Amino acid sequence: MKENEKKQEQKVIEKDNPTCGIIMPISSIDTCSKEHWEEVKKILSEAISSANFNPCLVSDADDSGVIQKRIVRNIYDNDIVVCDVSCKNPNVMFELGMRLAFDKPTIIVMDDSTNYSFDTSVIEHIIYPRNLNYYAILDFQKKLTDKLKATISKSKNDPNYTTFLKHFGEFKVANIEKKEGSFNDVLLSKIEELSRQISAMQGRNVVAYARLDINERKRMVMPIIKEEIEQYYRKNNIDKEKFVCDQNEFRKIVMYLWNNNMNIRTQCGTISFLRGLVEDIVNPLPF
Repeated sequence: MKENEKKQEQKVIEKDNPTCGIIMPISSIDTCSKEHWEEVKKILSEAISSANFNPCLVSDADDSGVIQKRIVRNIYDNDIVVCDVSCKNPNVMFELGMRLAFDKPTIIVMDDSTNYSFDTSVIEHIIYPRNLNYYAILDFQKKLTDKLKATISKSKNDPNYTTFLKHFGEFKVANIEKKEGSFNDVLLSKIEELSRQISAMQGRNVVAYARLDINERKRMVMPIIKEEIEQYYRKNNIDKEKFVCDQNEFRKIVMYLWNNNMNIRTQCGTISFLRGLVEDIVNPLPF
């Protein structure tokens, strides 16, 4: 078979393959450059193609149009989605939340320098090295390829399959109806519906946390608090090695955590509980 005929046949095969959407950072964040993410995208795409899916960023499309509409549509329509939550990019986490609300097949990957997020820690994460070590990446790609095949098979053959949402109770799974109306109206209604579902889940979580042993609660929330304090240091240009925390600064740190991280607020329950955990970390000077 001639080379050009092989290429044409390959294009036909790829066109018939199901689509695997990719949700991931694409610009510099933390210590990772734009070039780093381009390399990660290649790594993910190779593993996805090996599983006989067509890899595609959820923001990509053949036609022009409103990018937000395209993203939401792809998040809903793609047969399966791989989401890279490395560095916890806010846009990535929001798009992941939408996909999980649709309760469709989703695989989460993450580099080994990123901590787990509490709400999604119940979902298996496939880890890869941030330095993209060659042999470790080969192992990661094989795991991802196998996971893609197993996940799509289970989603098609198991009537009780759920990625995330139904583990917490019976919920009406969000969907996008194809009807007349402005995109903003449809998107707003879906965001409101997602917000209601998240609120219901948080209510269940508060009850669950209250039943946990206090040491278990500390073990679960302490890594998140430590990470947020590190972000506080960076945001305020504080050298943590030379930083001496007085009572006024201590209150600022506690209020920053309480007001800026819903996970911490939900898990701690009270600001006094949070204050005790922060005190264990930063050791403020007495009055």
